[in-house]
Amino acid sequence: MEIIELLKAVILGLVEGLTEFAPVSSTGHMILVDDMWLRSTEFLGQYTANTFKIVIQLGSILAVTIVFKDRFIELLGLYRLSKKRTYVVKKNNHLKLSHVIVGLIPAGVLGLLFEDFIDEHLFTTKTVLIGLLIGALFMIFADLARPKTPRIESVDQIGYKQAFTVGLIQCLSLWPGFSRSGATISGGVLTGMSHRAASDFTFIMAVPIMAGASGLSLIKNWQYFTLDALPFFIVGFISAFIFALISIRFFLKLINRIKLIPFAIYRIVLVAVIYFLYF
Repeated sequence: MEIIELLKAVILGLVEGLTEFAPVSSTGHMILVDDMWLRSTEFLGQYTANTFKIVIQLGSILAVTIVFKDRFIELLGLYRLSKKRTYVVKKNNHLKLSHVIVGLIPAGVLGLLFEDFIDEHLFTTKTVLIGLLIGALFMIFADLARPKTPRIESVDQIGYKQAFTVGLIQCLSLWPGFSRSGATISGGVLTGMSHRAASDFTFIMAVPIMAGASGLSLIKNWQYFTLDALPFFIVGFISAFIFALISIRFFLKLINRIKLIPFAIYRIVLVAVIYFLYF
């Protein structure tokens, strides 16, 4: 495999890592960068290129597990592995695995029911642009309509009602381009969470739902995981992991200060750019 193709894998991993967990839609950015510029389908083939995008998404998921490793250890009850064992064990009021499951149920059920329909009918440039735009408007609405003083400053204060409400709103992200993190962070702040608490809950919920969806897709497309494409896959995976690790830490430090509206404005600009270039 040529150096230029491996460089493309680095760029695609960068795009995935930087945009997967920010509320800007990684799908929209992949259309802009890959479908219009790098065109990985031309040298990998359509199905192998799709499999590659699943693999680099797994790199982003691994980054989340690293950032929230102590939280996941706590959720799974593996306290001996945690550096914060004393703190974790003594806390009575804390986020439980059951909260995460409650938040995952609505989108998980709808995703399984409508997976084929979504794959066949909603992954077009026009539908992604619609998702980007409506998602941006929803984020603006969430920032303007949210309670001025958040009642929930930490994920450890989230109740089952808030978790389920965020889960229901996450269903909007089944429309490609809407952005899962954009939907869930917006839903969180509308239920009284701070932007940081909503972001933490969003990232924690992302791991099981994205790992499950990516794992199933990878099994379906395993035959396209060829030895010739393996260096491309490995480089893309590592690139996505590194840049996701950087972007998640940066985003979590930033989100309470800038809120959602700047990301929404960026999405509207992105819609205009894609529409101008594509149509």
